[in-house]
Amino acid sequence: MSHRKFGRKTGPRKALLRNLVTSFFIAERIETTEARAKEINRLAERMITLAKKGDLHARRQALAYMLDENAVTKLFEKIGPRYEGRTGGYTRIIKKGYRRGDAAPVVVLELVGK
Repeated sequence: MSHRKFGRKTGPRKALLRNLVTSFFIAERIETTEARAKEINRLAERMITLAKKGDLHARRQALAYMLDENAVTKLFEKIGPRYEGRTGGYTRIIKKGYRRGDAAPVVVLELVGK
């Protein structure tokens, strides 16, 4: 299986992931369930790789996916140059515990070297 479906149809699932990735780059740290964090991790790594390229085409690709232009600007001007000498592994997942209502595993997804 190439990705998780989260019990949603394609449109709502894509909207969820786009919102989470955009929020992640604005805050540089996000608390969510483990499954969602693993999916966001894949997308965030791709976005940071685009930001490291830094050309116009890469910026337009990021703008096509992310919802907030300010988040893309932050990604390309601050986050991308920070990881210039790194070949991967820009994010980390830290397990936090279990959510009280449904006992879902909660984790913190954050950028490495923040």
